[in-house]
Amino acid sequence: MENATILREWFARVDSEKTGSISAPQLKSALAVGNLEFPLSVVQQMIRMYDFDRNGTMSFEEFVALNKYLLKVQQAFSERERGRGYLVPDDVYEALGKIGFLLDSPAFYTVCESFDQKKNGMFRLADFISLCIFVQSARNLFNSFDTAKQGRVTLDLNQFVYCSECLFNLTRNISTLLLSSMLPIAEYELQQIMDDVEL
Repeated sequence: MENATILREWFARVDSEKTGSISAPQLKSALAVGNLEFPLSVVQQMIRMYDFDRNGTMSFEEFVALNKYLLKVQQAFSERERGRGYLVPDDVYEALGKIGFLLDSPAFYTVCESFDQKKNGMFRLADFISLCIFVQSARNLFNSFDTAKQGRVTLDLNQFVYCSECLFNLTRNISTLLLSSMLPIAEYELQQIMDDVEL
């Protein structure tokens, strides 16, 4: 789908009502044609990530941006799946690094556990894309507070409540499994803060 003409034709077929934009259910159906089955909540998060005009739908330009991201994720997956059709956690870690996500071990394994739907250590392409959508969305939220681009943020209570609510909604939208997995990350971060205070 790299060719703009092909993308435009594909988009026009999906935009059956000729509104110039597509909804989450339309995008979900179109992705399913390409053997990418996602819950509607994941597709809605894809749209939110690239919904530059914040109208809840995806224009052609926004779709091109999403397609570019999905191609990058698919390439990272393909380079590491070794003909198996899935990644194991070590492969996931390497693929995330290739995309630009450098997570420490507690955060990485917590996220992996959340997206390993069958609890067998095998991440199919749809699982990996869902994981990347979550991490990218979390990064976007973090970056909105990291205005100095230092890789660290200080939040007051109001900002923390806002972030907690955003992450709660994000995890609820991506997978109900994620909700319970956020606690180990929070506990780990809290322990790090306590350790720093004791020093």
